[in-house]
Amino acid sequence: MTKVKTLADLKKLKDKLQEKVKLREKGLDAENHVQIKVAMATCGIASGAKVIMEFLIEELDKRNIEAVVTQTGCMGYCFAEPTIEVTLPGQTPVVFGYVDVRKADEIIEKYIKNGELVDGIIPQNYETIDNN
Repeated sequence: MTKVKTLADLKKLKDKLQEKVKLREKGLDAENHVQIKVAMATCGIASGAKVIMEFLIEELDKRNIEAVVTQTGCMGYCFAEPTIEVTLPGQTPVVFGYVDVRKADEIIEKYIKNGELVDGIIPQNYETIDNN
């Protein structure tokens, strides 16, 4: 643990711990928040997924959008990395491919804030099997 020598150090420690608690609280109530999964397998990382994840976390916070941003493994869309899956509350997840910072900004502004679809959606290429 970091040594606390000044009041500023104590404030930094408090802020850091409050962010962890805030993330945990959002995680318990994730279905009521925007959820974003960033594919962070080797192909995603090599294509810039880390930069996209950092951008999303920072921008969503700046814009006061309650969201849970997490990383996930391979989504199977290596050809379209970086990829992200966005789930708006009460809706089906949508996967976006070839996400760069500009596209991530567009996804925030148009899809997350206004529910408006944007280019870059990877169509669902499978069906679920209902075992009734």
